[in-house]
Amino acid sequence: MSLYKRKDSAFWWVKVSVAGLKPVQQSTGTTDKQKAEEYEARLKNNLWEQTRLGIKPRYLWQEAVVKYLEETTHKASQQSDIYQLQWLRPHLDNKYIDEINRALVDRLISIRKKGGVTNATVNRCMQLISNVLNKAVNEWEWIDRAPKVRSLPEPLIRVRWLKHPEAVKLLSELPEHLNAMARFALATGLRRGNVVGLEWSQVDLAKRHALIHPDQAKARKAIPVPLSVEAIAVIREQLFKHPVHVFTYKGKPVKQTHGKAWQAALKRSGITNFKWHDLRHTWASWHVQNGTDLYTLQQLGGWHSMDMVQKYAHLSSEHLAKFVENVSGLLVDDVATNQLQQHAG
Repeated sequence: MSLYKRKDSAFWWVKVSVAGLKPVQQSTGTTDKQKAEEYEARLKNNLWEQTRLGIKPRYLWQEAVVKYLEETTHKASQQSDIYQLQWLRPHLDNKYIDEINRALVDRLISIRKKGGVTNATVNRCMQLISNVLNKAVNEWEWIDRAPKVRSLPEPLIRVRWLKHPEAVKLLSELPEHLNAMARFALATGLRRGNVVGLEWSQVDLAKRHALIHPDQAKARKAIPVPLSVEAIAVIREQLFKHPVHVFTYKGKPVKQTHGKAWQAALKRSGITNFKWHDLRHTWASWHVQNGTDLYTLQQLGGWHSMDMVQKYAHLSSEHLAKFVENVSGLLVDDVATNQLQQHAG
């Protein structure tokens, strides 16, 4: 039987043997049996053309996607990639990757925009197509060239943060478990996933320290997290609630932070255009406004480059104030000396 299911996969798998070639066994990338049969038929024809006609093998989009995901398991954003790839499936499944050209990509841009998403979302989706096809060109040598994917204009980086009274109001409206997590986010600047997934094994209360492991960090580098008095207080409130996870709700690890309870609290507190991730923006903004220099902020926040921190620079010029006097008086002294010499002459 050439089409079959495996216990470790929801997809149909195929095994095809053609004389003169090594048997091919791989995932079809689909749970739909009819689509899997179509995939199998194309694969058989493709292999036959290779052996009988000497034609260079052609690869389907599904094959490229499977290989791409296998090679990018290290990416912190792979779950986001999977979401975008799911949207692309009905448009690109059963297409050979050498059929994906600029005209097709432009049509996908138009379709995606009509779905009411932002230009940034469209760009992330199209960039993913480009990433897959560029791997097919440069690493796998499956195709000779990939189409150039255009980017739509995006607004400047959005920085939304709360003033202290707004933050206090929001916290007062949040249920107990979200209140604790939001306070911890405001005290540490940790990303939502790091707060949600925090385990007791990562926390050392005696040393006032927590550690985000490399596989949990967006930049894939460990993030040491010094804990403030506020952060320690929040952590102590969670003691003995769960043997593994720090933040829980009714005895179970918290999975959702920005659902109905979050939205209701925002509405009651009169706060608009604010997302959970903006708690991190708020933490960074407060730091800059209170004199933390950008290099230190970069280290505290675990950003991999200074470019990511520059968006907060406009919130304070205090870190530059000590340098402005370095040239103060130089020109004044020279001008005064020149005037005295002219007067004496």
